[in-house]
Amino acid sequence: MRHSHLALALLTAAALAACGGNESTGGDQSLKNKFSGQVSFGDSLSDVGTYNVGAIKAAGGGRFTINGDNVAINPTLTGLGWTELIARQIGAPAPCPAVTGLEGDIAGFSVPVVANAGCFSYAQGGSRVTNPVGPHHKSIEPHFGALTYPVTRQITNHLAVSGGKFKGDELVLVMAGGNDVLGLLDTLTADATAAGAAAGAAAGNTAFVTSLTMQLAAGATNPATAAPQIGLAMQTEAARPGSTSSTLIGAGVTAAAQLGNVAAINPAVHLPMVAKAQADALVAGNAAGAKAGAEFAAANGPKQVAAMAVAGTELAALTKTQVVGKGANYVVVANLPDVSLTPSSLSQSASNQALVKAMVNAFNDALRTGVAGEAKILYVDVYAVGQDQVKNPGPYGLTNVTTAACGANAVTGTSALTCTGKTLIAGDISHYLYADGVHPTPFGHMLLARYVSAQMIIKGWL
Repeated sequence: MRHSHLALALLTAAALAACGGNESTGGDQSLKNKFSGQVSFGDSLSDVGTYNVGAIKAAGGGRFTINGDNVAINPTLTGLGWTELIARQIGAPAPCPAVTGLEGDIAGFSVPVVANAGCFSYAQGGSRVTNPVGPHHKSIEPHFGALTYPVTRQITNHLAVSGGKFKGDELVLVMAGGNDVLGLLDTLTADATAAGAAAGAAAGNTAFVTSLTMQLAAGATNPATAAPQIGLAMQTEAARPGSTSSTLIGAGVTAAAQLGNVAAINPAVHLPMVAKAQADALVAGNAAGAKAGAEFAAANGPKQVAAMAVAGTELAALTKTQVVGKGANYVVVANLPDVSLTPSSLSQSASNQALVKAMVNAFNDALRTGVAGEAKILYVDVYAVGQDQVKNPGPYGLTNVTTAACGANAVTGTSALTCTGKTLIAGDISHYLYADGVHPTPFGHMLLARYVSAQMIIKGWL
């Protein structure tokens, strides 16, 4: 079975990691390659502390997992991410963030941006492949002010401090694209919501006029001929600049009185009619809005899938031309995990989950095709092993693959960025896969690091 092979690969990597190297003859346990250091590019999955400043630092946060050394609670709660574990594996210095700071506009989130000399972990929470505006960026969430430097800028920044090239004996880790999924999905959701709101408002207005017209006409001398005239009076008023709901109702009541329903002038008579018309408008508006929003999303979803394919192609090109092309010889490129299986996605509609899966697959297909054939790039299929972990958690030691281990906190809500041992949900969460809706626990990071190590062993790099 596939899950048995994947679990075996992880166990093999763990065993080799424990003895420090490979299984070469003569008992030599040294690494095949003496890496001079580690450089990483990407997003929150690889961020080792870009936002470990201000209010976030004060809350004990800084990484997008369960923060802090909580091994006294459980040995798995190390607070370490996968890139930190890989650095230990290859004997490299502990990764540190190349840039730290926040550009928010409130106390605790307005912290000067500082470039940290000698630190080569460029990954930042919220970063996309080429788009500089990711989740929580100051243009979207001004109070938070996340930096979200895209991978393009991250690589440029490294080349600027390394003489325009890589040394060739460092290990380079690349993992990005998740925020492109979230950003594109947020845009589609916002546009679909706007389309639904517009359609709902139009349908609601029509339903209101129709309902009130028919109620007022029922008391007229000749209801059949009165209805069109009352409706016309209300429509004419609605089209008049400066019209309000009060003048619209007044136009209908006046027309009804002129056509024989004099009683309608009495508020005690027409106000219940207005209330019913409003209820009818709400029902019609909600139905039309939901339908229009769903139709908009269905029609435009393929565009988001295509955009993710572009992002995958861009990341592949960046890695080949600006990383390998600038002298890197050992580059690990991890694809996107199946974001549709995260707690966040599982809380959404089936159609949204299907769209997310299609977006991830489009990105991964383009990325895999783009780096294929490049011997200096190791493409790691995180998607496959992630799916297997969810389907067959037992062999991986996982006890929960659908629930977030972190509870709400006072600084960033349910985000793992400020999740600590003090903000966890009740019970033993040490072997949960997810810390929050999308980010792994330290145990999840450990599984990822072991899998990457296993692939590096197979490649002959460890």
